[in-house]
Amino acid sequence: MANNYPHELSLGDVYFSPLLSVLLGAFFATVLTVILLNKLKLSRFFYAPPYVFIAFMTLYALLIDRYWIKF
Repeated sequence: MANNYPHELSLGDVYFSPLLSVLLGAFFATVLTVILLNKLKLSRFFYAPPYVFIAFMTLYALLIDRYWIKF
């Protein structure tokens, strides 16, 4: 029977929150998105690219949390 509740990730005797895996996934997805935006030269249309990075990271964290890991 599958457990629907989030549980800690263990690495040896150290336990990590499931939020850590959500944030790592969101960070790497955001980095790939920013690289893609820079390659396509779409980042020049943004007024403040660091804010766009934070916005994408927040969006990816919410989507990963909602549909994949469910923290």
